[in-house]
Amino acid sequence: MTPITEVEGRRLALSNLDKVLHPATGTTKGELLHYYATVGAAILPHLRDRPVSFLRYPDGPDGQLFFTKNPPPGTPAWVKTAPVPRSEDPRARQVMVQDLASLMWAANLVVEFHTPQWRAGAPAVADRLVLDLDPGPPASVVECCLVARHLRERLAADGLTAYPKTSGAKGLHLLVPLEPTPSERVSAYARRLAVEAEAELPGLVVHRMAKALRRGKVFVDHSQNAAAKTTATPYTLRARPLPAVSAPVTWAEVEACASPDRLVLLLDDIAPRLERYGELLAPLFDPAVAGALP
Repeated sequence: MTPITEVEGRRLALSNLDKVLHPATGTTKGELLHYYATVGAAILPHLRDRPVSFLRYPDGPDGQLFFTKNPPPGTPAWVKTAPVPRSEDPRARQVMVQDLASLMWAANLVVEFHTPQWRAGAPAVADRLVLDLDPGPPASVVECCLVARHLRERLAADGLTAYPKTSGAKGLHLLVPLEPTPSERVSAYARRLAVEAEAELPGLVVHRMAKALRRGKVFVDHSQNAAAKTTATPYTLRARPLPAVSAPVTWAEVEACASPDRLVLLLDDIAPRLERYGELLAPLFDPAVAGALP
């Protein structure tokens, strides 16, 4: 029998609570749902007002994975959606996770949450910049941290402040709060930063995606600033054998990173970190911190 629970006045059917989703730790779907209920206050500001894309992994990371932007079949009428026209579907809409009930409904589908750098009320006008630092083996997060420190200084030279988070996979993301800026302009600036970083750190950085170029280097992926692209939302669980989270870290942790396992954050780590550090990404929501592109 599927348990029924009530969240903020909405009745939700939560299914398969004992199913193991992350085999490396035996983490169950029930534990996944408990995680999202616990960190709801942290993740919701990063989801709210942004059209959400889902990477679904209902049978765990070793099962079928599929990426969807359309509202899944059976989406309740009370889950808000927003128009996000696409060339292949001018009437397309996407889910908006505005509250805890919507978050728990989506989490029950077993998803990674992915969001664009803009809000539904201002499509293709970014309020943040993202740089995705992706290591090509044998490089690891250690090399990503070196590149992150370089980019932090470069951004600061332009009056911009970067905040790091783990990707939840192998690398790091740098998030930069911006005054509202057309995505096309943000994309061009981010690409310029990546090209400059490769020129200044040629043995460490590559700005092109081709895997043949990436061995032992860090790919500075600037492409996620395009209006049509999305990035793993802060605090989302990832479809990995370990229940890894894309979670904020301190610059002190980035500077001290000396081994590939240092910045692996799992779902049980996040609540204690929120108690210890608070919301490290809170400045992303402070208009006084938002910078202007040069």
